Amino acid sequence: MIYLANIIFIFTLIQLIVALVNLVCFQQPKSGICNFNGLVSVLIPARNEESNIANILTDLRKQNYQNIEIIVFNDLSTDRTEEIIAQIAKNDKRIQLINSEGLPEGWLGKNYACHSLSQMAKGEYLLFLDADVRVKDGIITNSIALAEKYKTGLLSIFPKQKMESLGEYLTVPVMNSILLTLLPLVLVLKSKFSSMAAANGQFMLFERAKYFEFMPHEKFKSNKVEDIEIARFFKQKNIPVVCMLGDYTIECRMYNGFNEAVNGFSKNVINFFGNSFLAAILFWVITTFGFLAVLSTLSMCLFFFYLSIIFVTKVIVSFISKQNIALNILLLIAQQLILGWLIYKALIYKFNKQLKWKGRSI
Repeated sequence: MIYLANIIFIFTLIQLIVALVNLVCFQQPKSGICNFNGLVSVLIPARNEESNIANILTDLRKQNYQNIEIIVFNDLSTDRTEEIIAQIAKNDKRIQLINSEGLPEGWLGKNYACHSLSQMAKGEYLLFLDADVRVKDGIITNSIALAEKYKTGLLSIFPKQKMESLGEYLTVPVMNSILLTLLPLVLVLKSKFSSMAAANGQFMLFERAKYFEFMPHEKFKSNKVEDIEIARFFKQKNIPVVCMLGDYTIECRMYNGFNEAVNGFSKNVINFFGNSFLAAILFWVITTFGFLAVLSTLSMCLFFFYLSIIFVTKVIVSFISKQNIALNILLLIAQQLILGWLIYKALIYKFNKQLKWKGRSI
């Protein structure tokens, strides 16, 4: 038992070290000199986004970088999404609406939407944005400046996550905790290992030539977590990839409520662990019940040190994620239990193949 307790203690300490690395090497799309002035294609897949689409289109029209085309793919929406896009497009010739003619066999909806958008894009950079993202002035300029600086094939940003319900506070921070305690984001660019890769489909900026050389959305047309797989694939091809946390210029309310968050995260939580259910379960057991082994085996001094490591790690992750630190500490135990529920739901979905998203089986 003492060996198990020591392993758990060391793993918890490693999580703190990774979080500290992410704090010290905090990468954000900060203001920089951008000498690029070519066309940027902003590509937005939209399915039943009547409550969001006007916001993102308005945000984009206000950008200081004006040499953009905005193409929206209306993916068989049954609400007013198409009507809203068409109305706004009347006042801005840079906005173009594409209506889906149906989902071909073998494709997932978003992957096909992104691929279809790419076929219409004329820009030297292709920026894929989710319809529920909000952006402020400077996000395009700053992102292009970074992409030019690092000569990236892909630059991806995790937006600040906006949460408005208890269900969201119980679920959304879990993903940040996994990401920022297991992966030093600086290694996404620096490391040659494809396992050190991450990306977020909410914001993915591709250099045109690299995108069309590999056609990544087509290559991963049936993958539920195509963003991470594309990042890993690019690293395998020695194409520079940058992944960072967003600053004040980008935010997103990813899910509306607990049930939607559980369904959404259940489709990708295992990918954070290299597609291994065993690794996911071990991580959950160690981070949720590891304190029992430490408490029963090590000294009380080491036990309280162990608890302090957990709390400090949570504070760091909450700080760099721009989340409510006190609330995340208060909900720490509940969030850990929710992680177990997410892994369980992912396992059920894997065997039953009944996961639905926006009315489609995926």
